[in-house]
Amino acid sequence: MTTDSGRREVLLVVHPDREATRGAARDVAVRLAAAGVLLRVIGEEVRELVEISGDGAPCIVVAPEDDPAAGTELVLVLGGDGTLLRAAELARPAGVPVLGINLGRVGFLTEADSDALADTVQRVVDRRYRIEERMTVDVTVTISGQVVAHTWALNEASVEKSTRERILDALIEVDGRPVSSFGCDGVLCATPTGSTAYAFSAGGPVIWPDVEALLVVPSNAHAMFSRPLVVSRASVITVQVDPDGSPAVLTCDGLRHIELAPGARVQVVAGRVPVRLARLWEDPFTDRLVHKFSLPVKSWRERHARSGP
Repeated sequence: MTTDSGRREVLLVVHPDREATRGAARDVAVRLAAAGVLLRVIGEEVRELVEISGDGAPCIVVAPEDDPAAGTELVLVLGGDGTLLRAAELARPAGVPVLGINLGRVGFLTEADSDALADTVQRVVDRRYRIEERMTVDVTVTISGQVVAHTWALNEASVEKSTRERILDALIEVDGRPVSSFGCDGVLCATPTGSTAYAFSAGGPVIWPDVEALLVVPSNAHAMFSRPLVVSRASVITVQVDPDGSPAVLTCDGLRHIELAPGARVQVVAGRVPVRLARLWEDPFTDRLVHKFSLPVKSWRERHARSGP
């Protein structure tokens, strides 16, 4: 996408650790400027982080607060999955794809590691990437039948106890029918993208991104039946906080938090608006899973035979 003047623009979102991202951010700015691509940043602090003085310094502008990604062709992320989730919050309303360069640890959502920064930026300049749409969830909170909040998530919507010493008493419904109720630390409603995030840590299965499904994972449930559930994309998941129990909190992607009073109902459905991710390579998801989690792909005997006596 280009602006009305034909100028290309890329929005840069960086990890808040200034020292960790300074070198990479400036490298991106210089490379994009050399290709005639305008760099858009969020806030004066990020502008100061990226800005370079002298002849040939890149052109950097501060994004408008109301819709920072509007009019750009790409949101480029320097950081880990948390930074990419923040970027997705900005990119989704504008329908702009997100491309992550991992400066963190696992970086499951990011597309490239920091040592491939130069090649990644060149691919952006050349528009050598494809767009992959990722399923989201829309989340509605009601109390006594009245809607009190509406939000969304790319990874997961998590209903959790609000204090450590309390237990969340929750009732799970699928398509308007009760499934189970129990005391727990929380209940996660995740997308296939989120199956490798919080839901994975809570004991849920890995779901390939192209599978059209929703995942429900109880966290530390005090119950005989507390297995993860994989339900249809068309299903409606409801988590109700016990009216006679303790309050809870709804957290979406670790970014958006909503306090839940006893009796609150959290409804989760497949999202109407996806998040668009930019992909540089055609590697299958299986390879990404093995690489990111450093999974052993050799048999026990073969690994030990290589090590020798």
